[in-house]
Amino acid sequence: MSRKNFDFPLGIRLWPNEGQGRTRRIAEGYSFSPLENSTDSFRFSAMVGSHKVEPLFRSMAQSLPEESFFILEFYQEEMQAQADEQPSPVIYYSPYLETSEILDTIAPYLPRLIHDGFVGFGLANNRAGMEIFYSEEKVFTCFTGNHIRAMDLFSRNGLRHNPEQLFPTDFGHDHLSLLCHARGTLPEPFRSMGEVELDYDNFCADLTDLLDMYPVEDNLSFFLSKKEQDLIEERLLSHEEFSLFAEEDFGSLLLDWNDFVGECETGFTGDLWEYREGLKLRDMIQFVIEGISSALQHKILDIIADADAKLQKNLVDRRKRLDPPLALPASQERFWYAGMVRNQGADLRRDLIRVGWYKP
Repeated sequence: MSRKNFDFPLGIRLWPNEGQGRTRRIAEGYSFSPLENSTDSFRFSAMVGSHKVEPLFRSMAQSLPEESFFILEFYQEEMQAQADEQPSPVIYYSPYLETSEILDTIAPYLPRLIHDGFVGFGLANNRAGMEIFYSEEKVFTCFTGNHIRAMDLFSRNGLRHNPEQLFPTDFGHDHLSLLCHARGTLPEPFRSMGEVELDYDNFCADLTDLLDMYPVEDNLSFFLSKKEQDLIEERLLSHEEFSLFAEEDFGSLLLDWNDFVGECETGFTGDLWEYREGLKLRDMIQFVIEGISSALQHKILDIIADADAKLQKNLVDRRKRLDPPLALPASQERFWYAGMVRNQGADLRRDLIRVGWYKP
């Protein structure tokens, strides 16, 4: 398919003779369906001409709350996949920032983010249950519980619903970085840029620095709908201490638990009080799990399964227990209080000696 038939970004090229049939041509439009593991949210997938991506992205961003976080996916050059494996992109999240601030920061980079075939980017607010993302496949996706609003925004940007919508993944295609193109064939603003500016490894590194972004494991890229967040908030409000966290993004708490487990693996450098505060994260998660629907229980347990397994593997001397600081009813034994992590820093080990942990 030639570019005159569809305004592809520079980063996607269909193979010769792909998509040439009369009934199998990529055109602008979108499809949507219920989101997997959710009863009240939808996944929208759209093909958008490259000149429309920025206006659509900014239009969708106006539906987000005042604060959101930026998502960046790209393939790092030093990553080597096995012969029988597809390489996976690294994923970075920014902290919650004013949405307008994020848009201002990424503005000089947007053309490169849109056109490079090894980069995906987006915005999200977990508490609002909404995410917009433009992938390295150059497909515009939106996760939301307000499907009427999403359909209206797509319509305002000239996109029609097509339940049979086709995407690059339906055809053989190649991904191209901006450096793959001969300089003379590049349109502005790329033609005036140097190789360093066009190298996605460099401009993605710039963005991760500017927005203070941090890497996130692929299995922690999850979505909680607004309805699910509301149910979680209601549950946390029923507990005097946990109610202080009720209005916060529960997704961030799940990420904090994963970070705590990761720190315990590499060597916990805090003291005993800080260690207990980390365990308290899991107390809150468990309190939520035991007071919500079965479907949402399983969803949260799936999200934290890897972190839980890593911590259990890391705990030693499990015949001893740290007394939980909170008297909570529990349907199961809290494994995170049984034993102690292997890699104890000096402060934690000192406090454990003081409380008699090592006494026979």
